[in-house]
Parts: sequence; C-alpha cells; structure tokens
Amino acid sequence: MPAAEPVFLWLLEESAVGRFAADLGGLALLGEDERARLRRLHTDGARRRHLGARLLSRYALSERTGRLPGQWRFRTGPFGRPEPEPDGDGVRFNLSHTEGLIACVVTAGGRACGVDVERTPASPDAVRHLSPHFAAVERAELDALGPVRRAYRLAELWVLKEAYLKALGTGVTRSLGGFSFATDSNGRITVRDPERPPAAAAHWWFELLRPAPGHVLALAVEGGHPGALHRTDLYSAAGSAPTVTPSTPTPCK
Repeated sequence: MPAAEPVFLWLLEESAVGRFAADLGGLALLGEDERARLRRLHTDGARRRHLGARLLSRYALSERTGRLPGQWRFRTGPFGRPEPEPDGDGVRFNLSHTEGLIACVVTAGGRACGVDVERTPASPDAVRHLSPHFAAVERAELDALGPVRRAYRLAELWVLKEAYLKALGTGVTRSLGGFSFATDSNGRITVRDPERPPAAAAHWWFELLRPAPGHVLALAVEGGHPGALHRTDLYSAAGSAPTVTPSTPTPCK
C-alpha cells in the first residue's frame, strides 16, 4: 500500500448525538445485537454514547465507500473488536468514546488502526492506580514531572497504549508495562514492543490530538505517516448536518 494513503478521523460531540441520530436514521440502522446491548446499558449517558458511536461508524464507513449506512453489519473479533461483515471494501475502522466526545477512525487497504479518546488531565486516582502498571521507562518519565504535568502526561500515555492495543486487535489483554512509548526530538512518537520485530514497530504511526477542551485523543495506524490525517468535526460551530455521500474532509492543522 502506498505510504501516502490517508487516514480519516470523524469526531462527534456527545451533545449532538440526538441531532445526528435523527438525521441519519436512528435505531433503525442498528442490528438486533446492537439494540440489545443498548437496552442493557444502565445510564442515559452510556446509551447515548453507544448509539452515537454505532451510528458514527456507519456514517464514516459510508463516507469512504458510498455504501448506504443501513447496509452495514459487523462481526466481533475474539477480543471484541468490531469489523465490517461482509468485507467492508477494504476499509478498517475503530471507535472510541468518553464523556463528551465520540471518535471514529477509518483506513483503507486493510491497514490496522486504533483510536482512543479520554478526559484530560487524568484524575488523581488514575495517576495513583495506573502509573505502577506502565513500563519502567514511562514510570521514570512520570516520576520526573510535577503533579499537574504528570496528570496530563499519564492521560497521553494511556490513550496511546489503548489505541495501539485496539489497532493490534488484542484490547487490554496485554500488560500495559510490556511496551512503552517515547517522543523523539522531532516530535515523532515511537513504540518499543518486545513482542513484535523492531521493523514492524517502525511501521506504526502515532498521533496525539487535543480535539476539544478537556479531551486527549491518540491514533495508532499501521503504515501511516505524518501529514496523512483528514479530520471532520460533525456539527461543529460552523456546522452543517451530515450527508451520506463520499467527501474529502479538511486536513488537520
């Protein structure tokens, strides 16, 4: 696959899920298993984010392929990762959501991808409980920071680890301390993963974004490179309603 193949990222604020669902078709687009899972969720927020994420994946995939949103169905991998069923015209995708924001990344050519979005800075409890599970070099980095910067950096490392594991398809079945991230003098983020050959690790591209106040987002893409990211913020302040036709989003700055 050409290295210049772009990566597409869509963002949807949680507050816009109602409008988005009404414009796109709502619950009628979901499969029975997705509706059943929605019914099992206990809070309005969890149901809203689940619905928004499932609809956003259909919208994003339709934007890249021209297939209608109602035509998408998904299978679940061994660690819970959804994939298009049947083959999604060579596209791969990944979803993440947290309070306030939903994200979907799409790649072409079967290229693995992962996205994770979380609130930032990390809470004091997260700093206390997560730090011991990171790699030794990451713990040393965190220990050298003051309390405020430590909370922000921990959130960055957390989303990087989540995005990478989601792209690999393993989820959090692996130890968070079994691999580590570093940022070089040029700002390039790299992973050191003893379970994968060094040449394979070098083919991963990572990006950290702060897409909205109080949020941090990480992308992990196999074979990507800086400058190949296209981002669309649905219902942004400029804001138009979504359409279900292929488009070329404005690249991120």
